[in-house]
Amino acid sequence: MSDPSPRIQVSELTMAYGSFVVQRDLDFSVGAGEILIIMGGSGCGKSTLLKHLIGLKEPAKGEVFYDGESFTEASAGERNAMQRRFGVLYQQGALWSSMTVAENVALPLQEYTQLGPREIDLIVRYKLALVGLRGFENYFPSGLSGGMRKRAGLARAMALDPDILFFDEPSAGLDPITSRRLDDTILQLRESLGATVVVVTHELSSIFAIADRAIFLDAKERTITAQGSPRELLENPPNEAVHDFLTRNQTENLEHAGQRL
Repeated sequence: MSDPSPRIQVSELTMAYGSFVVQRDLDFSVGAGEILIIMGGSGCGKSTLLKHLIGLKEPAKGEVFYDGESFTEASAGERNAMQRRFGVLYQQGALWSSMTVAENVALPLQEYTQLGPREIDLIVRYKLALVGLRGFENYFPSGLSGGMRKRAGLARAMALDPDILFFDEPSAGLDPITSRRLDDTILQLRESLGATVVVVTHELSSIFAIADRAIFLDAKERTITAQGSPRELLENPPNEAVHDFLTRNQTENLEHAGQRL
């Protein structure tokens, strides 16, 4: 169901590298406070779509709107103002290895606000506490586990109090328990901050745990072939590709069982 006043609206978006079209004619919206999953198999263009949403790539055709204002057609100053409302967690966390966790989180506050050192320190400690990293302020990224680095990256993404959060494969490389904890953190932040969240992932456990809605990017058709609640799409898949994607763990389990026999 389309939101009458979406936070994010994507209209007739085509993504391409030169003459090669990755995905075409993408139309979807994200409502206020909603968690939308961008899902699909490897190489379908999930991360490329995220880059279009945050302005790292320009569309071959179509537009992206935030609160009814065109992000695609905005001036550099207008686009920069919109981007200040974004928080982005990149796939590997993208922390500066030469900086402590606290220094990484403080960097956006130093760059984009007039706050003094004491105020920044208080905010940094609060953001780290929100993601369960109280007491790790003076650690360097190399001293953290993979899940902790992701959470530190999330704290930095939240530094400027964004109301729209983007996650690129947040569970990639994490064990199931750590992945579940990160999913729980995303849900808690959505509830406490009221943020709108867009997550790129192929992890079924995360898709079913956190998504309000999902869109499926079909690598063969090169467009969106399904939208809706993941559980509804599982129960009534619109095509074979969606069915295979959402049931692949069952297939893999049966294959493993056959190998053991």
